[in-house]
Amino acid sequence: MKYVLPIILALFPGNYLIAQTFAPVDTASEVSFRIKNLGFNTTGSFSGLAGIISFSPEDPDGCSFDVHIEANTVNTGVNMRDDHLRAADFFDVKNHPQIRFVSQKVTGAKKNGTLFVSGKLTIKGVTKDIAFPFTAQPVDDGYLFNGEFSINRKDFKVGGGNTISDKLTVFLKVVARKV
Repeated sequence: MKYVLPIILALFPGNYLIAQTFAPVDTASEVSFRIKNLGFNTTGSFSGLAGIISFSPEDPDGCSFDVHIEANTVNTGVNMRDDHLRAADFFDVKNHPQIRFVSQKVTGAKKNGTLFVSGKLTIKGVTKDIAFPFTAQPVDDGYLFNGEFSINRKDFKVGGGNTISDKLTVFLKVVARKV
């Protein structure tokens, strides 16, 4: 009888590594960005973070992210600029209320404690492949995910030939708790 559990684990090795389901906690998380405007760094953030995260650090192949933010929550600290960013030539929040990321693959990286995610980012109705490294730190009843990535805003039809850089860097500090 004492050999039954090891035999079961040997026959079904993935069963004890099943990813758990988490939800991002908007009020404890930060989704922020930085872009150059007239040569100066301009920063901002989004809120309204929601979605489902399946995660187990021992089984990256079983992990997935399906998360979104509310585009109309863009906040740079300047109301006039924020209103312009919500308009049709930038995020067009009336027709495209959410910015969404859906992972396709999560893998371990050579650097211990770092994982790598690739997936589809949708902004303003345009979907592009992105990939970036991230870390997952255990916190009470969940994880703190940290990562960053850069995109070309014009790939997503955000803004025209303005005074702002094409390159935008996004910073993620996402707290997720068990559902």
